[in-house]
Amino acid sequence: MLDGLKITAMGLLTFFFAMAANYGQDQVYQIHALLLMLLSAVGFIWMIRNAGSGAPASIDGPAPQTGYMDEVIRYGVIATAFWGVVGFAAGTYIAWQLAFPALNWDLPWTTFGRLRPLHTSAVIFAFGGNALIATSFYVVQRTCATRLWGGNLAWFVFWGYQLFIVLAATGYVLGSTQSKEYAEPEWYVDLWLTFVWVAYLAIYMGTLVKRKERHIYVANWFFLSFIVTVAMLHVVNNLAIPVSIWSSQSVIIFPGVQGAMVQWWYGHNAVGFFLTAGFLGMMYYFIPKQAERPVYSYKLSIIHFWALIFIYIWAGPHHLHYTALPDWAQILGMAFSVVLWMPSWGGMINGLMTLQGAWDKLRTDPVLRMLVISVGFYGMSTFEGPMMSIRAVNSLSHYTDWTIGHVHSGALGWNGMITFGALYYLVPRLWKRERLYSLTLVSWHFWLATIGIVLYASSMWVSGIMQGLMWREVDAQGFLVNSFADTVAAMHPMYVVRATGGILYLVGGIIMGYNLYKTIVGAGETKTVTAVPAE
Repeated sequence: MLDGLKITAMGLLTFFFAMAANYGQDQVYQIHALLLMLLSAVGFIWMIRNAGSGAPASIDGPAPQTGYMDEVIRYGVIATAFWGVVGFAAGTYIAWQLAFPALNWDLPWTTFGRLRPLHTSAVIFAFGGNALIATSFYVVQRTCATRLWGGNLAWFVFWGYQLFIVLAATGYVLGSTQSKEYAEPEWYVDLWLTFVWVAYLAIYMGTLVKRKERHIYVANWFFLSFIVTVAMLHVVNNLAIPVSIWSSQSVIIFPGVQGAMVQWWYGHNAVGFFLTAGFLGMMYYFIPKQAERPVYSYKLSIIHFWALIFIYIWAGPHHLHYTALPDWAQILGMAFSVVLWMPSWGGMINGLMTLQGAWDKLRTDPVLRMLVISVGFYGMSTFEGPMMSIRAVNSLSHYTDWTIGHVHSGALGWNGMITFGALYYLVPRLWKRERLYSLTLVSWHFWLATIGIVLYASSMWVSGIMQGLMWREVDAQGFLVNSFADTVAAMHPMYVVRATGGILYLVGGIIMGYNLYKTIVGAGETKTVTAVPAE
C-alpha cells in the first residue's frame, strides 16, 4: 500500500513538472521544470523496480539502529570537498576577470555579473552549508550518544539541499535572481529550501530530545542557534508574491529603504549565524578533540554563546551608513557592532587557550595547525568588522575593496580553514582508516592556503584604502581630482595579486581533495581499522 502511494505521488510529480516545462513563461522556469521532471521520472522508475523487492527500508542498509547514522555524513563530507573546489575555482576565475576584463568573453553566462553570485553561493551555501550539515550531524550524535532522529529524513535533507544548490546555481548562470544584494534565487527554490531546512531543524531537535546525555554540550547550542536563526532570516527576507505559478518571477514584499533594512538584517546575520555561530559549533568540538584537551573554560563558552546571539542580531544596519535609513537605526547598528567585539574575542581566547599544555603539537600536527590558525583569522576579522562599522571609518571603507578583503580574510581564513581541519579529522574516522594518507600534503595545503589568504587580504586592504582616498581627494577649487576610471587603473596590480592568492587557495583545495580521496580508498595502509577511534 505504501509503495503504491509513493509510486503514484512520484508519477504525479513527473506529470506536473512536464506540464510546467511545457507552459513555463520564461527560460529559467522551463529548464528547472525539465530538470525536476527528469529527476522525478528517475525516482518513479526506481520505485517501480524496487517495489516489493524486500530491500532494506534504510539507505544505511542492515546496520543496527542503535549505531550512529554515519553514511549520510560521509556523503556530506564528499559534497563539502567537491563544492569547495567548485566555489574556489569560480572565485579565482572572476578575480582574473576583474584584472583582465577580456576573460568575460561574449557569452552572457560567463560574465562577472552572473558568475559572482554563483561563486558566493557556492562557497557559502554549498561548501559551508554542506560542512555545517555534515559536522552538526556528526557532533550531535557523539555528544548526545544517540542516533539521528527521523531515520531517512536525514537523507532527504542531504539530497534536498543538493537539489537547492543545483537549482540556485543554474538560475544564477541563466541570469535569474530576485535582484537583491545577495542575489536570491527564484521563489520556488526558496520555498523548497524552507521545506529542507524545517526537516533539518526537526532532525536536530529530535536528536537532542532523545539524547542519552543529560547535558547539552555547548557546540550543540551554537549549531541549534544557527539552524533556528537562519530559518527565520530566510523566511522573512525571501517573502515574495509569485507573478504566476508558471513563472520564476516574483514581486518583493519589502521595497525601498525597508527592503534594504530587511536585506541587511538578513545579510549580516547570515554572516553572524551561518558563518559564525555554526562554525563556532565546529570549533568547540574539533579543536578539543584534535588537541586532546578539554575546552579551556566552559563557563566562558556559555557567556560567549548568549552574548554573541543577543548582540549579533542587531548589527545589520551598519551596512547602511549614510543612506536613507534613519540615523538612529544606523547608530544602533554601529553600537551593537562595536560591542560585538567583546564576545567574539572571548570565543577566540577560549579556542586558543584550549591548547594550553598542548602547544607543542602544532609542530607535528598540521591538522591542529589549520584549526588553530582559523581561530586566529576569526579573531582578526571580528576586530576589523566592528572597527569598519564605525561611521568615520565606514565613510572611507564603504563600497571599496577594503570590505572585500575583510570578508575574504574571514571566509577563507576562518570558515575555510576550520572546515578543512574538520574534514581532515572526520575522513579517517568515518571510513575507519588508520590515518590520513599524507600529513605532508596537509602541510602543503596549510601553507598554500595561508599564503593565498595573506596575498588576497593584503592586496584588497591596499586597494580599498587607496580607492577611498582617491574618491575623496579634491583640488583647491573643491573638484574631485580622480575619475572612477583612474581608480580602476590604479587597482590593477592589486587585482593581479588578489587573483594569484586565489590560485594558491584553489590549489590547496585540490590537494586536500586528492588527500581525502586517497585516505578514503585506503591507499598506503597495511590494514583497515576495525572500529572508529573512541569519541
